Amino acid sequence: MSNATSPGMILVFKTTVTTSAKINILKPHLDGLLPSARWNFDLMDCDNILRVNSSDDLSTLIISTLNKFGFDCIALD
Repeated sequence: MSNATSPGMILVFKTTVTTSAKINILKPHLDGLLPSARWNFDLMDCDNILRVNSSDDLSTLIISTLNKFGFDCIALD
């Protein structure tokens, strides 16, 4: 694993994204929204977690983007 992670915060979201195909639909939009952030989904978790490592708190934009594509997205503490 690389140590070249950007400094910042880790944002965690509970989502209704349940398959790799759905992630592929979101990928270009999340990449565009989060060009300097690292993000991933954990579909093995019962809450289908989205983790975002970002220097900025973009929670509102992330939630609205997933909502726009019909997915629920709730920020977790």
